[in-house]
Amino acid sequence: MQFPLEISFRNMDPSPAVEARIREKAAKLERFHDRIIGCTVVVEAPHRSQHKGKLYSVRLDISVPGKDIVVDRAKPVDHAHEDVYVAVRDAFNAATRRLEDQVRKRREGSKLRGTGGEPAAE
Repeated sequence: MQFPLEISFRNMDPSPAVEARIREKAAKLERFHDRIIGCTVVVEAPHRSQHKGKLYSVRLDISVPGKDIVVDRAKPVDHAHEDVYVAVRDAFNAATRRLEDQVRKRREGSKLRGTGGEPAAE
């Protein structure tokens, strides 16, 4: 991994296993965007409440040149997010889609700029 990664846990004890999974998922992000500057991941367990089952939230802040990509699963509604690993997986899947969109838009923008406003012929 070529970019700095910051991982923090809120309302829960740090977990080396969850941290390892996050590092693994973050390393794979470079496949989708080669210019990532940094990534911050916050895993949060909800405050103790009277409801059974914790729904974990995961927030990713990914810095790329010219834009920050934020994936915030602050209010999970999927009860699968009672498993922190599923919440991490879903957040990184969403981040992957956003990075792919960013790369596609950058490529489309460069095609438009290079041809005087017309899309390049393929």
